[in-house]
Amino acid sequence: MPQIKKAVLKPISITAISSISPLGKTQEEVWANYKNDEHCISENNGHLVSELSKNSKTAISKLKNSDLKYKSLDNSVLFGIYSARQAAEKAGWKLRDNFGINIGSSRGATQLFETFHEDFLNRNKAKTLSSPTTTLGNISSWIAHDLQTKGPDISHSITCSTALHAMLNGVAWLQSGLCDKFLVGGSEAPLTPFTIAQMQALKIYAKQHNDFPCRALDINKKQNTMILGEGAAMSCLESGNKPNALAKIIGIGYATEVLEHNVSLSTNGDCFVKSMSMALGDLNPDDIDIIVTHTPGTIKGDSSEINAIKTIFSDKTPALTTNKWKIGHTLGASGMLSVEMAVLMLQKQEFISTPFIETTPPKKIEHIIINAVGFGGNAVSILLSK
Repeated sequence: MPQIKKAVLKPISITAISSISPLGKTQEEVWANYKNDEHCISENNGHLVSELSKNSKTAISKLKNSDLKYKSLDNSVLFGIYSARQAAEKAGWKLRDNFGINIGSSRGATQLFETFHEDFLNRNKAKTLSSPTTTLGNISSWIAHDLQTKGPDISHSITCSTALHAMLNGVAWLQSGLCDKFLVGGSEAPLTPFTIAQMQALKIYAKQHNDFPCRALDINKKQNTMILGEGAAMSCLESGNKPNALAKIIGIGYATEVLEHNVSLSTNGDCFVKSMSMALGDLNPDDIDIIVTHTPGTIKGDSSEINAIKTIFSDKTPALTTNKWKIGHTLGASGMLSVEMAVLMLQKQEFISTPFIETTPPKKIEHIIINAVGFGGNAVSILLSK
C-alpha cells in the first residue's frame, strides 16, 4: 500500500443530514426503504430511471408555488432548497449563525437549460432569465437566500464526486477556523432527454428491465447497467465533538488520476487506492467495518473500485454495499446520499446489504468509508465513525 500523507483533522461533527430522493423525504421513509429489497427504478418514456415518489414530487411542487421567485427555478435548485431547509432545522441552526454553504451539482439546471435552448433554436432569441437560472452557482445562491445566511456561499462541479468534494471543502473551512458551521451537499435533476441520451451515447446505460436492472457491485455482470436517478442530500458540519453529532468525520482522502481518456479510470483504481489510504491515515485497515462503494453499475467502473479495495484490504475486505442498485446514479448528489446511508447504518447499528451480492454482515459498525469518483478519476474517500 502506498505511503500517503494523512490529513490531520480537528474533530468534525455531522449534526444533521437530510435528503429528498426516490427513497423518500424523511429519515423514517429513507430507512424503511433501505430495509426492503425493492428498488425504486421504473420506466419513463422508454428509459429506465429512478424518480422521486409522487409524495415527494408534491412537496417540491408546493415549494415551487410557495414563492413567486421560486416558480422560475429548476428542480435541481428546488431539491436543494427542500433538503437544505430540513437539514438546517434538524441541526437547530439559526439565521445569526451565518454558516457557510457549498452545494454542488454535476449537471445543474438540466431541464431549464434544455427548455431554454430549444426555445432559442426556434426563435433565435434567449429568454430573459435563461442565464441566471441555469448557472451552477444558482443552487447554492438560492439556498443561501432561502436560509438567509450571510456566510460564504460556494458552488462547484466535479462530476460524480461533487458532493464529497463539497464535504472536503466544508471540512477545510472548518479546519481553518474561518467558519464553525458549514452546510455541504449535492443536488441533481438529470432525468431529461438530453442527459439520458448522453449516458446512452457512452454505452453505459442499462437496457433490461429485470428484477434488478442496475447491477452495481456485481463484478460478474456482462453488460453495463448504470441508471440515472434524481435527488439531493445535505449534511450539517460543525467544528468540535458535538453532543448531538450523528457521526464524526475522522478521515478524508482525495486523489486525481492523469487522464488517458475523457471518462478513464485505471484498471486498478489508482485514485481510489490513494484516496482510501489517505482517509485511513494511521488507522488499521482491519478496523474498517463497511465500505459504501461508488460502483455506478458499469463493468469497468465497478471492477476498478473493487480492485482498489483489494489492494488496500487484501483478503480482509470489509462488508461492501451500495445504494445505486436501488436509486440509480444521482451523479453529483450521489456521494452525499451514500454518506446518509452510512450515517443511518452507524445510528441504527444495522448493515444494509445489496440483495444480489453475498456479504457477511459486520459484527460491529464503528468505522465506515464512503467512496465517490467522477469522470477522469477524481476520487474522494470519507471516513466516518460513531
